[in-house]
Amino acid sequence: MRSPHRVRSVTVLAAVLLAALVTTTVVGAAARGDQVIQFATPSGNIGCVYARLSGSPTDLRCDIRSGLRPKPARPKNCDLDWGDSLAMQRHGGVNTVCHGDTALGGKPLAYGRTWRYDGFTCTSRMTGLTCKNLSGHGFFLSRERSRRF
Repeated sequence: MRSPHRVRSVTVLAAVLLAALVTTTVVGAAARGDQVIQFATPSGNIGCVYARLSGSPTDLRCDIRSGLRPKPARPKNCDLDWGDSLAMQRHGGVNTVCHGDTALGGKPLAYGRTWRYDGFTCTSRMTGLTCKNLSGHGFFLSRERSRRF
């Protein structure tokens, strides 16, 4: 005959294993829902990263190797790279980014082509890159100038 303590231990162990399995499945599903897409202009001067990560707002960030023109003033609280990156979420305005990484690189988006995804639209032209969100806010980046709208 089995002791009541052994049956309870097996039951508790089964419950713990089931909880771990459920947690792993849920966390794994969330991680599989994360998405990062990277693209660049054919010249390689501009690179963009779309990111939908669990626990963070979905955003699109574009860096320009030649820098924003005119270059914005560095905020006092930025000790990292500054003046070469803009970002926006699916709704709302555009922000200049203080960053320690890069969005440069990725598969080239040919001139004349448009990338559309999850409320963002970016059009690559020889004159520069224009990106917009669902609110109609966005930015234009080129070697000569940059502007937010």
